[in-house]
Amino acid sequence: MSLFQKKIEPRCAYCTRSRTLSETEVVCERKGVISAGSHCRAFRYDPLKRVPPRPMKADFTGLKDEDFTL
Repeated sequence: MSLFQKKIEPRCAYCTRSRTLSETEVVCERKGVISAGSHCRAFRYDPLKRVPPRPMKADFTGLKDEDFTL
């Protein structure tokens, strides 16, 4: 599993033309104040603005000591 996906869903939250106001709103150079989840045809992806999902932690509760012996 890679940290970065090939196909990114366009969102104004990580567009080069937007600036963050709050978690739910951004200021777009073209549209003004809009929702962070929306997008337009002028979307340009900025990888430094996007935070990838955190990897899942391993669940070792189902393992026994016998599983770790040779």
